[in-house]
Amino acid sequence: MLYIGVDLGTSSVKLILMDEKGQIKATVSKEYPLYFPQPGWSEQNPEDWWKQSVEGLKELLEGQDRSQVAGISFGGQMHGLVILDENDQVIRPAILWNDGRTQKQVDYLNNEIGKETLSKYTANIAFAGFTAPKILWVKENEPENFKKIKKIMLPKDYLAYKFSGSFCTDYSDASGMLLLDVKNRKWSKEMCDLCGITEDMLPRLYQSYEKVGELNAELTAELGLKSGVVVAAGAGDNAAAAVGTGTVGDNKCNISLGTSGTIFISSYNFGVDSNNALHSFDHADGHYHLMGCMLSAASCNKWWMEEILQTKNFGDEQKAIDKLGENHVFFLPYLMGERSPHNNPDARGTFIGMTMDTSRADMTQAVLEGVAFALRDSYEVAKSIGIKLERTKICGGGAKSPLWKKMIANILGIKVDVIETEEGPGYGAAMLAAVACGEFASVEEAADKLVKVVETIDPDPELTAKYEKKYQQFRQIYPACKPIYDVITSE
Repeated sequence: MLYIGVDLGTSSVKLILMDEKGQIKATVSKEYPLYFPQPGWSEQNPEDWWKQSVEGLKELLEGQDRSQVAGISFGGQMHGLVILDENDQVIRPAILWNDGRTQKQVDYLNNEIGKETLSKYTANIAFAGFTAPKILWVKENEPENFKKIKKIMLPKDYLAYKFSGSFCTDYSDASGMLLLDVKNRKWSKEMCDLCGITEDMLPRLYQSYEKVGELNAELTAELGLKSGVVVAAGAGDNAAAAVGTGTVGDNKCNISLGTSGTIFISSYNFGVDSNNALHSFDHADGHYHLMGCMLSAASCNKWWMEEILQTKNFGDEQKAIDKLGENHVFFLPYLMGERSPHNNPDARGTFIGMTMDTSRADMTQAVLEGVAFALRDSYEVAKSIGIKLERTKICGGGAKSPLWKKMIANILGIKVDVIETEEGPGYGAAMLAAVACGEFASVEEAADKLVKVVETIDPDPELTAKYEKKYQQFRQIYPACKPIYDVITSE
């Protein structure tokens, strides 16, 4: 049988056709616009997602045995606010995860309602990207639009609604709305009341691997598919990517080195750290996960290479780096502010430690190490609540660098596993569709059978010891710089 995974990203939708053995039969990517109506704002038109997804499906299925398509599911950009009126028309453009307009609402939630109260209701605190602050922003700034709201959903759930007619979401994606009682997997009445909405405006909750409906008759005919194609709930992009890397079950980890960076730790048990430095979310496998998210990861290296060094030869620049654990230059990778663990939008990228003998290679090395040290910061928070890892999977564009993988193995002191198929959220979404169709009994079984490790980087005890000393120096820099960030960003 064949299964379709839809990765609804910020710049494009990527569609994957996978067979029951996990082999990728076809991929298609379709772009759509991103709008910035004001500085710091980020929006998209949900109709663009729908149109490009349908066009992408048509291309994906060209030359394929369409009678074998059994199911479809999603991995989607998280946190975006999609609102529909009583006629199921989109009221306004979707406000995206990377939109920063809600700082006033975030401050209200964290400072006046209180972080402790928010954590009690939802297991998390407010961030500018989360959905609840966006609802408050619409309420305060667009009251006429707010009055029209009949349905509130996340980006991938708009596709599920258009595909199947099911007003649904899954627990992993809903966890990032600041409206879900994550521990008990139900909408928080207290948060709904705070936002001035009712629970009937919110989608029905499903596990990521559950069937929510079937592909509607019109789209089934348009695509030339057999009737009864299963539509599964899907997951938020990070949870879907974790499924695709086999990061399911207890005490598994995945590090993603994409534009942003994440350390994603799956667990059978619910957990929250004392400062809410990590996100505590439900996972697509039916259990829980902790996630540290840094806003700039591989994008730091891209910025350094292309904007500062004016080169695209990333590999050549790394060849000159030969003294790991001995660099005297440090880099704080906060080019877009920072989320985990500092939750500080005013943090800034910082080099420190340069001397007259500092080389180009030293600076490049510092950028790569800085990202790895920042991931270690989040790992330290996880360790503070009893999590101890032996290994991690790795994915994302930065994972193509052997040097960077070696740094991460030794800075975190854990084995780094490289997987055979690295197709991100789309692959995980296709796996969820297969589980929904009964191809596998569980998400864990799907991961065991489909995800294959092809390389492992082991930490070297001597190098790990060197990096331990350097990390202890690194972690003192942000607290020292924080007062300066506050000054320079207030001007």
